[in-house]
Amino acid sequence: MDPRTLKTAKPEFYLTEEHHPESSTNLGFWLYLMSDCLIFAMLFATYAVLGRNYAAGPAPADLFDLKLVAINTAMLLFSSITYGFAMLSMEKNNKTATLLWLAVTGLFGAVFITLELYEFIHLIHEGAGPQRSAFLSSFFTLVGTHGLHVTFGIVWLVTLMSQVAKHGLIEANRRRLMCLSMFWHFLDVIWIGVFSYVYLLGVIG
Repeated sequence: MDPRTLKTAKPEFYLTEEHHPESSTNLGFWLYLMSDCLIFAMLFATYAVLGRNYAAGPAPADLFDLKLVAINTAMLLFSSITYGFAMLSMEKNNKTATLLWLAVTGLFGAVFITLELYEFIHLIHEGAGPQRSAFLSSFFTLVGTHGLHVTFGIVWLVTLMSQVAKHGLIEANRRRLMCLSMFWHFLDVIWIGVFSYVYLLGVIG
């Protein structure tokens, strides 16, 4: 046999080995979500320690508008439902319906961010900015970090919509949509914790 053939020939197992990018992607993304869980756990712990240090300033009951926060919560919950519809449409290989439901999801997310920014601007205008007390510093950090995640999710969503519109529901786009689905529902769960612990208990506690 020609020695050159021996040098260039590949082992049989190399030629038949199967790679599983989907499993690798999902595992990597789960690891990322776990690291994000640790970040939010630390922020919740910080708020638990500092959340009652008002520095003779306003308390949660003086600042929070539960009706506005309830509307904002509904926006995020609805966005998770519509993302679920997008995933169902993806499973049916319906590109148009998938893009439609993703657009509705992005719209709900944008409304959520708009209302959150309105709340922040209102609090700062009332003299309750993050520098006012330890309570407000921890509040702005926790809620603001969640808001930044939602903003990133919207940017990711728009990017995926352009990819689906251009390339269709190919396997790579399906994996990306699945990862974004986990991320979006994760943010929903975190916000339920924020609403219950920060806003609800802050007002009635």
